[in-house]
Amino acid sequence: MAERRLTHKFAFIGGGQMAEALIGGLLSAQLCGPDQIWATDPVAARVEHLKQRYGIQVGRNNRAAALWGEVIFLAIKPQNLDGVLAEIGRDLAGRVVVSVLAGVPIRRIAHGCPGARIIRTMPNQPAMVREGMTALTPGPDVRDEDLECTRRVFESIGKAIPVEERLMDAVTGLSGSGPAYVFLAIEALADGGVKAGLSREAATLLAAQTVLGAARMVLETGQHPARLKDQVTSPGGTTIAGLHQLELGGLRATLINAVEAATKRSQELGR
Repeated sequence: MAERRLTHKFAFIGGGQMAEALIGGLLSAQLCGPDQIWATDPVAARVEHLKQRYGIQVGRNNRAAALWGEVIFLAIKPQNLDGVLAEIGRDLAGRVVVSVLAGVPIRRIAHGCPGARIIRTMPNQPAMVREGMTALTPGPDVRDEDLECTRRVFESIGKAIPVEERLMDAVTGLSGSGPAYVFLAIEALADGGVKAGLSREAATLLAAQTVLGAARMVLETGQHPARLKDQVTSPGGTTIAGLHQLELGGLRATLINAVEAATKRSQELGR
């Protein structure tokens, strides 16, 4: 049975790629209708694109959208936050404000919109193809129904989990930056296939689908990745030979170090 539709009015302050992914997810999952969405953006071509593609209400007046909406998504660049909150912050009291701004803590947003119920989120790039991973952190006044609504919105573009705000930098280092690590791995696997004689097109398809299939096995079986790895590793076979080379190259430690480095950089940017 399909989940019930959401009855909220959603205002997106900022109409970039992540806002578009969320709008597309909401409509594709039939969680709401186009008449329940209003998006703003300073670029006229961008709002026209959103209107033509999704049939939603659009414009460049942030305050009008904020006053109309019940759930307000801040989908702007972090450097534009202070200006936007100076414009609409006083209108957000009593509303749910969902931030998709990387590295911006709840306390900073709350300072600019007192009385709002703030939920901080960290989605990632695969949201564009509705395979995103989003972490959600509710502010102190957020109600259960606010978090549930927000969770359902982000689950329309992938998966979502709650985390403590102190762990948001770790989320950034893992799932926020993680797609780049995987793209690099796919590129390297494809290069290996080309070196072994495959065409670039075939090697890229083989590599990308292999990564996709392996990820689905982890998610759908619930088994530890190490157990799944062992299932494909025969004694004296090809896989263990390849795994030996990965261990010699320090792949495991390098990936751990990458997540740690990205986490530290996120902490630095948030200060």
